[in-house]
Amino acid sequence: MMKKEELKERARKIEMYLPVIFLCLKDRRTPLRAKLMAGLTIAYALSPIDLIPDFIPVFGYLDDLILVPAMIGLTISLIPDSLMQEHQKEAEGLWQSGSPVKWYYAIPALAVWILIIWWIWQALRR
Repeated sequence: MMKKEELKERARKIEMYLPVIFLCLKDRRTPLRAKLMAGLTIAYALSPIDLIPDFIPVFGYLDDLILVPAMIGLTISLIPDSLMQEHQKEAEGLWQSGSPVKWYYAIPALAVWILIIWWIWQALRR
């Protein structure tokens, strides 16, 4: 049985494929099924809203440890190997030590949080 630290490390390595998947998403040579799965994977991985909220004990982190890596694995299997290798080299400069170098990759998640805060504010004002 794998230790908790080993599992986290494997999940971190898999998540390093996110910039590669993003680049493949933008590439017109990527098949449509792969683009759809890539868009869904990136949106879910960057979303502040999880399928299972993190505050639920044990189950809250299942999506981070199982669902996101599974989505990444499925997306990678749909992208041709030649594209993956090409964009893997390109993506090496996008992330340094696990965080995006370009700040604007955080805009979708930030927009969702702003929308949620605005909805809460509107509900409290009534």
